[in-house]
Amino acid sequence: MTLQPVTYHVWGYGFLSVTIINLASLLGLALIPFTKKPYFPKVLTYFIGLAIGTLFSNAVLQLIPEALGFDPRADDYILKAIGIFGGFYLLFFTEKVLKMALRTEHEHGHSHFSPPGQRRQNSLQNGDVSEKKESITMTTCTISSISTDNTSPDPPVSSTEPPAQEVHVNNVMCHWLRGQRIANIKTVAWMVTLSDALHNFIDGLAIGASFTVSVVAGFSTSIAIVCEEFPHELGDFVILLNAGMSIPQAVFFNLLSAMSCYIGLAFGILLGSNFAPNAIFAIAGGMFLYIALADMFPEMNAVMNEQDGSTATNVIFFLIQNAGLLTGFAIILLITMFVGEINLG
Repeated sequence: MTLQPVTYHVWGYGFLSVTIINLASLLGLALIPFTKKPYFPKVLTYFIGLAIGTLFSNAVLQLIPEALGFDPRADDYILKAIGIFGGFYLLFFTEKVLKMALRTEHEHGHSHFSPPGQRRQNSLQNGDVSEKKESITMTTCTISSISTDNTSPDPPVSSTEPPAQEVHVNNVMCHWLRGQRIANIKTVAWMVTLSDALHNFIDGLAIGASFTVSVVAGFSTSIAIVCEEFPHELGDFVILLNAGMSIPQAVFFNLLSAMSCYIGLAFGILLGSNFAPNAIFAIAGGMFLYIALADMFPEMNAVMNEQDGSTATNVIFFLIQNAGLLTGFAIILLITMFVGEINLG
């Protein structure tokens, strides 16, 4: 069987979209210093809500209808898809109002972006042995440094050896891609890297198949993925760094997993242009729903749960969540409604 030729603009727009998504993933690293700012939870909440809104809407308004063979320009399904989002949003709104009224919002919740001291306190309360060891090590180092400063001018030889070793380790870590030995990095870092590679491959597959349908559909899927990548990759960077990776190691392995998005893009374009891409849209739609509801939604709630719990704070975060959800839904809805009037190539 001979492969059908694909127009150059499909490949060009596809590679441009994937490149922008991969560059956006590095934004998470640049924003890590801002995670300690008091306003950061509000910004993060909005972007997580935006990701949920775009992913959910892209799944119910475009990917799943496309998998079932519907055309937004010919089939009257948009109002029914809006009803699906309406049912989801109605329950979200009702549950949040009830929880704030009954003051049960802060009973549980954990986020990757909680302050380091709070994370350490929580893990110690839960009996995390590794965190206890880190705390003991930090305390020992602090005590050692204090005792060294207060000793006589001629300290013992044994007390001067650890600083020398410490200087050597720091010099080694200054080299590119140096840091902890691979064997010392926690297993969770490799699980996150592998799951990211698979995730990015499916993203590329969905983008490639969408561009074979139309350029507008491709950009719509890309917008949903970009909105999801920012909070997702920021959380992944935090996990990789906490698992023992240095910043260069986290950047390298994150970019390595991002390369699978290009592979998925190529497969998506080739398969979508030679076969009916309905199966790809079905898989991507299910994945988008899972990420939005099972992954991003609990994260958004956890960010809110870790605040001070006052009524004013709850109301502010509730409004920000609503703003993010409705903005994401409106973006995808407008693209779907006016897809026949938008011509990009």
